[in-house]
Amino acid sequence: MVHELNESNFQNFISTGLVLVDFWADDCNPCKEMLGILETFASHAPKSLKIGKLNGNANISIVQQYRIMSVPSLIFFLEGKPVEMLIGVQTIETLNQKSNTLLAS
Repeated sequence: MVHELNESNFQNFISTGLVLVDFWADDCNPCKEMLGILETFASHAPKSLKIGKLNGNANISIVQQYRIMSVPSLIFFLEGKPVEMLIGVQTIETLNQKSNTLLAS
């Protein structure tokens, strides 16, 4: 399941465990492609991985806080701290590999 994030629930959502957040924008075609990939990935992702998406156009302060310069950008957070950033459309294989590596560490 991909959770819709915003300024009021973002910090709580990323605060524990391994979390993947997709930063996207509604006027971005690659972002729309990535959201489809993310939905598919979420249906097979490890249960301990939480997945969220944050519309950058509607949540500017969070985008600025994490210095998101282009979308889509995906950040893995571990216990509330960013540990890896991926920029651009990613494959399910890449998301699997990154999440499995981070869960094993």
